[in-house]
Amino acid sequence: MANNKSAKKRILISKRNNLQNRFYKSAVKTLTKRFLKDLETYKTSQSSNDKEKTQIVLNSIYSLIDKGSKKNVYHKNTASRKKAKLAALLKTV
Repeated sequence: MANNKSAKKRILISKRNNLQNRFYKSAVKTLTKRFLKDLETYKTSQSSNDKEKTQIVLNSIYSLIDKGSKKNVYHKNTASRKKAKLAALLKTV
């Protein structure tokens, strides 16, 4: 257990940051799964409606990754790698 004021404060800050990090990381994982599912649907149907839906999900993933990178949840290179991987998947279709 922490014995001084600054150590107690650091414990509270680390708990807060842990919750924030978990929110961003789990949201990105969830949206990535939805993106992959929508991408499979688009591959089979090739309809413009499915492509728009996939693009909307991709844009929201980009937004969350950028916000997470800004708040130091992701390193900037990790964020770029994740975004490039998703863009490459969409481009192959």
